[in-house]
Amino acid sequence: MIDELVRKTRTVRRFQEEKNIDPDLLTMLIDMARLGGSARNAQSLKYMVIMEKKTRDELFPLLAWAGYLPHWPGPEAGERPAAYVVCLLDTKLQKGPETEAHFDLGIATQNMLLAAAEQGICGCRIGAFSGEKVGKLFNLPGQYTPLLVVALGYPAEEVVIEEIGAEGDIRYWHDEQGGHHVPKRKLEDIVLVASAFQEK
Repeated sequence: MIDELVRKTRTVRRFQEEKNIDPDLLTMLIDMARLGGSARNAQSLKYMVIMEKKTRDELFPLLAWAGYLPHWPGPEAGERPAAYVVCLLDTKLQKGPETEAHFDLGIATQNMLLAAAEQGICGCRIGAFSGEKVGKLFNLPGQYTPLLVVALGYPAEEVVIEEIGAEGDIRYWHDEQGGHHVPKRKLEDIVLVASAFQEK
């Protein structure tokens, strides 16, 4: 069921690096991204799959991993992603404002991660990187703008969803056993009733 799949689709930052992902499975994930909705149907996103260890090792230091964990430099060797998908905007295909591509990007990568979770694979969307450095690493033509990097692999950590405490702290954190805790707002705190704002 979709609710079960959504609950399984968690952001993971530590992976079983040596457990390879089948290339056909990665192609299927890209296909799921392709089938998502697109503003103006521009379909201006392209995807570059990175599987080779040498290239993964070159990409890794260009990425920032966890803003709320400033003392954690990211996954150690052996716990790094088995693959990456670099999401690119093809500016020659973009019909409207570039901001529209970001809506497409959210849809596409969620499709990708839902399909990955169904196969026991987790991911991490990474937007904290220099597009210029990533472009230079891959010698990308000027028409391609790196928007997002999706790290993928079989998980090597447990993600625990919990309610935000009374202090309202939304920062995720690691416990002493390495478990990754993610505070979520309560459902009743995010559902608004329209009549509450209407004049009586």
